[in-house]
Amino acid sequence: MRIVAGTWRGRGLVAPSGLTTRPTSDRVRQVVFDMLWHAPWAGRAAVERARVLDGFAGTGAMGLEALSRGAAEAVFMERDRAALAVLRENISACRAEAVCQVLAVDALAPPAGAPCGLVFLDPPYSQGLAVRAALALALAGWLAPAALVVVETGRDETLELPGERLAERAHGAARMTFWRLGGMDAVSHLR
Repeated sequence: MRIVAGTWRGRGLVAPSGLTTRPTSDRVRQVVFDMLWHAPWAGRAAVERARVLDGFAGTGAMGLEALSRGAAEAVFMERDRAALAVLRENISACRAEAVCQVLAVDALAPPAGAPCGLVFLDPPYSQGLAVRAALALALAGWLAPAALVVVETGRDETLELPGERLAERAHGAARMTFWRLGGMDAVSHLR
């Protein structure tokens, strides 16, 4: 596993052993960022200088990829101890400590926070956690108005969030769905 593009292109990332963390593959990350970079509903501005939230961060690959491509800062939420150790190791390998904040918390019960414009959610598959996490993050102040949210689910999972579904791509066992949530009014319908 490696950073696909940008300042840290080719930098190796480590993943914890075992089955508790399922890192997003290099290929899927490449597709996600290509879409963000070139889509009319996103563009380079969606990534460059963005404040990024990587919920259910695991290895931190999505947030680190965003930083490598020009994001200003990233917040990582992860509660698994083994994943936290690897996440910190990956941040250190990229020498990105100054632009990263690691929170040892569950994205389903986050502390209050400052809004992020680009949000990645990669919860465990088939548990319906993405919608619950989006609501919890919105209520805690983590989602900027019109935040762009990228959610990874299992290929066969359906996902209904308020706002506008911008795009969807399936790769292997994963499905990536891109949403523009549209602020608290839209998210309040998740309750």
